[in-house]
Amino acid sequence: MYILGISAYYHDSAAVILKDGEILAAAQEERFTRKKHDHNFPGNAVNYCLRMAGISVKELDYVAFYDKPFIKFERILETYLAYAPSGICSFIKAVPLWIRKKIWMKDLIKKELGYEGPIIFPEHHESHAASAFFPSPFKEAAILTIDGVGEWATASFGVGKDNSITLKAEIKFPHSLGLLYSAVTYYTGFKVNSGEYKLMGLAPYGRPVYKDLILKELIDLKEDGSFRLNMKYFNYCAGLTMTNKKFHALFGGPPRKPESKLTQKYMDVARSVQEVTEEIMLRMARHVYNVTGKKNLVLAGGVALNCVANGRILREAPFKGIWIQPASGDAGGALGAAFFTWHQYLGNRRVADDKNDFQKGSYLGPEYTNDEIIKFLKEKNVPYVEIKDEEIPERIADLIAEEKVIGWFQGRMEFGPRALGSRSIIGDARSPKMQEAMNLKIKFRESFRPFAPSVLREKSAEYFGLDRESPYMLMVAPVKEARRRKVNRDEDKLFGLEKLNVLRSEIPAVTHVDYSARVQTVSRQANPLYHDMIKKFDEKYKCPVIINTSFNVRGEPIVATPEDAYLCFMRTNMDYLIMGNALLEKKSQKPLDRDIDWLREYELD
Repeated sequence: MYILGISAYYHDSAAVILKDGEILAAAQEERFTRKKHDHNFPGNAVNYCLRMAGISVKELDYVAFYDKPFIKFERILETYLAYAPSGICSFIKAVPLWIRKKIWMKDLIKKELGYEGPIIFPEHHESHAASAFFPSPFKEAAILTIDGVGEWATASFGVGKDNSITLKAEIKFPHSLGLLYSAVTYYTGFKVNSGEYKLMGLAPYGRPVYKDLILKELIDLKEDGSFRLNMKYFNYCAGLTMTNKKFHALFGGPPRKPESKLTQKYMDVARSVQEVTEEIMLRMARHVYNVTGKKNLVLAGGVALNCVANGRILREAPFKGIWIQPASGDAGGALGAAFFTWHQYLGNRRVADDKNDFQKGSYLGPEYTNDEIIKFLKEKNVPYVEIKDEEIPERIADLIAEEKVIGWFQGRMEFGPRALGSRSIIGDARSPKMQEAMNLKIKFRESFRPFAPSVLREKSAEYFGLDRESPYMLMVAPVKEARRRKVNRDEDKLFGLEKLNVLRSEIPAVTHVDYSARVQTVSRQANPLYHDMIKKFDEKYKCPVIINTSFNVRGEPIVATPEDAYLCFMRTNMDYLIMGNALLEKKSQKPLDRDIDWLREYELD
């Protein structure tokens, strides 16, 4: 039986295909169209999934869409009516699109796919919950989902057991932790629905001086993690912005203009809302534990990508095991909708062992054979050297030790927002200059942004305060005291971005200013070649940790094809690119011919 899951029309459209309950393929549409957070119907991702399954649309048994459009439209109409006559501009912009297109989702899906079979519509938070529980390793678990908004729900909790999920309670729009965080993302000058991770990265440079103000004026927080927002400060219900003049007056000025200088004030605002977010998520997690009595917890929804808060839940909440959906945002809703159909709707059996998940390392996207890569390079007359499989780990380990920056393109592309060792840019975590160099010369992004470490699973506890696997880079953990460098008195007095250039550990390029790191543990079972390369680096250079950042530049999706990888390599200051067995050195390359028809220009934010 084949089930196709789809998310579309809001942000991060994606498609997933299951065969008899097993994930065959999953991908976001942005990777094919090269439009970051592409919200359009995921036709390219659907075609990829069908190719991987070896079937046509007519052979699909079910299609599942990740929310209920009629209920979402009801919420939009009711909200506009409640705020009328204000919000007319937003109303005129949104409602005609719904009436013409989004509300008729069943007809739209049938037309786009050429499909005549049954279509299942779980609720949005049911899809998130299904994406969290069904691929998890747990036989039973508490479920917590938190995002901006689905139909009405903005957060929910419940229980998963065997092949079913039951949601017990929810917080409803307009009261939303995700939208609170997005409002502050907007206020600090970053782009809503894509800049929230920048806010999280900026927070450690600030002080929580606005935390009490947020808890007093913006949000009424209860002990169980439930809350109500003070809507007089927000504009998202009826306007075209997230915050209003009262919000700006409360924080002493207008929103920061994008790309303008980051002052201490906005760093302090970032730190304050981050600490409030962590407090809310901790209270929610503790309440869910008390109500459900389950020893394990699974999370999904866009807010579950807040890996700093996840790390605190891991360390401070009473759960024994935690599993977070790697594609926690709307893209993962496609996976949840497909699993919901297989297990919940059709009642198919699920066998879990409390140890191994069903996500396959999230390596679920397209893969290119070595022959396909070599063919591309020869057709485009690109200089390269071919190295044997067994030579790759040592050759790349040596280049890392020389402080070279390397594009790593191997195996199946990752599903979700994180590069996990298939479409990665890698470097030496020991290098004090690597963070700034990679941010400014490779990624073309803000200098304050931290990089994540990939560490051998078997040695992660030697470097980080993490007592378990973190294969999906969704947990922040402290760098071990033994690996830290003691800062001197003058360094300790530094403020804001002045902290950036202070060496804090043996692995400074992946140690954030608060001594934290967003850890990916790498096992040989999940990614043999990537593991072998890091292991060889450890054997020769006595460090089982490297830098791992996504293979893209700012404003561009992670690369999907050899062509994408080559263009990104050529447009940055990367030193080498390894694709399959082909090793490319920048010094050997000819400048790009901007007239050739296969060159695609990427637009930066």
